[in-house]
Amino acid sequence: MILVINCGSNKSKHIGEIVDEFMDVKNVQLNEFSEENLKDIDGVIISGAPILVTEIDTTSIIEKMSWIKGTELPILGICFGHQIIGLLHGASASKMKEDRDWQTVEHYEECPLFEKLPSEILMMEDHCETISIPNGFELVASSDACVNECMQHLTKNIFGVQFHPEVSGNHGRILIENFIKVVSSSKQLLNN
Repeated sequence: MILVINCGSNKSKHIGEIVDEFMDVKNVQLNEFSEENLKDIDGVIISGAPILVTEIDTTSIIEKMSWIKGTELPILGICFGHQIIGLLHGASASKMKEDRDWQTVEHYEECPLFEKLPSEILMMEDHCETISIPNGFELVASSDACVNECMQHLTKNIFGVQFHPEVSGNHGRILIENFIKVVSSSKQLLNN
């Protein structure tokens, strides 16, 4: 089962709809989330949010999500979720030119999220902030508008994407499906 932590994005419902085609899905609001919600969960997707991390004190959110640093669960952070994963691991956030349109995202590192996808894909953006590459992560994909479009942890199945695959058509669906394959493979390894 995949847990979708809904951080308030109006796009979050689309994440659950895509996941539900392949695997059971459970939804929880960020303000109602506790580590108890991780019981019997095989992977986690953290949604976007109408929150600017450069304009709020993120301390309470970082504390609430600190379990990420110790988990072996596969995690995909989308937009705000991507930024929170980065901040947890020492990244810095900064303002950038507002981007609420399609961008050509180019991936150039091996990454399971991009399996069966061309090296350049169109993804929908909805942000005005970016994060640096945190310690323990590598940069996987960039666009002309944003350097850190996708990052992956060097030793764990933790991924962050700045764009919104859940509203990016077929390529976005494939990316989420690829994450679900990571979750399934990880679950099989844990069960053996």
